[in-house]
Amino acid sequence: MAVKNSFKELRPEELLAKREELKKKYFDLRFQSVVGHVDNPVEKRVLRRQIARAETLIRRAEILGAATQGAGASANAEATGARKSRGSK
Repeated sequence: MAVKNSFKELRPEELLAKREELKKKYFDLRFQSVVGHVDNPVEKRVLRRQIARAETLIRRAEILGAATQGAGASANAEATGARKSRGSK
């Protein structure tokens, strides 16, 4: 399964481009199946799974990016004293 590992090595920008490429291939394959000429019917399933794999890695990168930004913002707020403790009024 070289495909699984190859997606993990891509940067988020490359993943977005790859996802769009896979979606276009999937659309073309769906169109061909409606017309009636499909060489490999299993390829639709493979493409769907590759698209899902790319979307999962893109979402993971978004979450990690938000977590690192959020952690930096909360640490900055605590350092400046922006948060109040619950006991003081």
